[in-house]
Amino acid sequence: MLATVLSSAVLGIDAYIVKVEVDVADGLPAFSTVGLPDSAIKESRDRVTAAIKNSGFYFPPSRITANLAPADIRKAGSAFDLPIAIGVMAATKQVDLSSLENTMVLGELALDGNIRSIQGGLPIAIAAKENGVQNLILPAENAKEAAIVDALKVYPVESLSEAAAFLNSAKDILPEPPTLSTTVDEKVGAESLLDLVDVKGQEHVKRAVEVSAAGGHNLIMIGPPGSGKTMIAKRIPSIMPMLSMDESLETTKIQSIVGILPSDTPLVMTRPFRSPHHTISDAGLIGGGNVPRPGEVSLSHNGVLFLDELPEFRRNVLEVMRQPLEDGHVTISRAAASLTYPANFMLVAAMNPCPCGFFSDPNRECKCTHKQIQTYVSRISGPLLDRIDIQVEVPAVKYAELSAEVTGEPSATVRERVEAARQIQHQRFDGTTIHANANMESKQIREYCPIESQAQDLLRVAINQLGLSARAYDRILKVSRTIADLDENPNIETVHVSEAIQYRSLDRSFWKN
Repeated sequence: MLATVLSSAVLGIDAYIVKVEVDVADGLPAFSTVGLPDSAIKESRDRVTAAIKNSGFYFPPSRITANLAPADIRKAGSAFDLPIAIGVMAATKQVDLSSLENTMVLGELALDGNIRSIQGGLPIAIAAKENGVQNLILPAENAKEAAIVDALKVYPVESLSEAAAFLNSAKDILPEPPTLSTTVDEKVGAESLLDLVDVKGQEHVKRAVEVSAAGGHNLIMIGPPGSGKTMIAKRIPSIMPMLSMDESLETTKIQSIVGILPSDTPLVMTRPFRSPHHTISDAGLIGGGNVPRPGEVSLSHNGVLFLDELPEFRRNVLEVMRQPLEDGHVTISRAAASLTYPANFMLVAAMNPCPCGFFSDPNRECKCTHKQIQTYVSRISGPLLDRIDIQVEVPAVKYAELSAEVTGEPSATVRERVEAARQIQHQRFDGTTIHANANMESKQIREYCPIESQAQDLLRVAINQLGLSARAYDRILKVSRTIADLDENPNIETVHVSEAIQYRSLDRSFWKN
């Protein structure tokens, strides 16, 4: 007998419908799975067999064939365990076949019949709604994230026997309450972030960080060890605007696909902060694998990617970031498929000025030779540096600043100014795909970044003295536009351009000399 169970699989950051067709026929006992399954799916026959028997159901000694349609797309993961098991039981009349209409089933089975969580619950729920599916049966741990999707009944189950009883109308399971109706406002989680008020001194660095957050600009901090670079970087999400609902859903989808979304956090409401170790591979940073998966640049989407000790990263790893930094997405091509993941992140990097770290420290002697310093900083290519809008030196903190009782502004105060500047940008770019000044292309720069003649003269001198590229020229204009937005000034004045030029001083201080 043949039974068909609706299921789903993830491709990129979206999901598609998979029909699990199970045929139980006479013949020598055998269990085969077709439809381009990976190793995890091929092994499901052992998990399904054990789970059905250990749950007290009858497993037929027949020839069983499970087909995953469409059969021309490679499928991965263990989420097909439950639909295959339900298909076997429906084909042997242990589950009511009519109850599977308009019902999607997913879940990984343990050998005792319990159901374990899966990856991609949110995109799967979205695909179910878009395809007119009314009911979704999936592990209880994934129910909250799937319940974000309205007009879809999400039924959490914890075991194969519970799922079978529900489909046979022998047990009632209440659908998961809609998550969005019980989620607090968009400020949720803001109080739990690290606060900028903890940072002593470094006022000019805090200002640079504020400008960076207001316009979504990439930032690099350079200074001796212990000057507070990492401490400041970790607090950048606390001054960034809170995620909009669209950004939150997109961020949640990515974390759900990778499997790092906590079961008690159905919707990500704070901007992600990722800080990979410098030994990461290019595939780990960009994404990849036999079955492509998102990398750190995609996990940082709508948030911050922090690269500490930037020169310690391998050159090829840093160079592969150039394309996503420009385009806001990354495309991974393999023989089986070509997938595009979003990667619109704010790059924040930190580094020492030399191998020993004390080249710019007035209180410590640098023991590095000129050649060692040159070799160290040359690990960062000019094209990559051109894509970093703001460069700021972070000197060692003086004792007077460390011991002072006076504290700086809290993150909440800075965030208000940042959000006001972002609101100006949202109105400016309304109706376009651009969300911040850092994303402006040449056309928008010409339209929104006109500067007066005195500022033009200042910029001309700076370009000639620093030897900046055309890309760096555009980035100075973008940063100037953001500084003017923070001042709520519709015009870019000389003082705004002057401050933006100061954020390119490292071109002269380190890379040029």
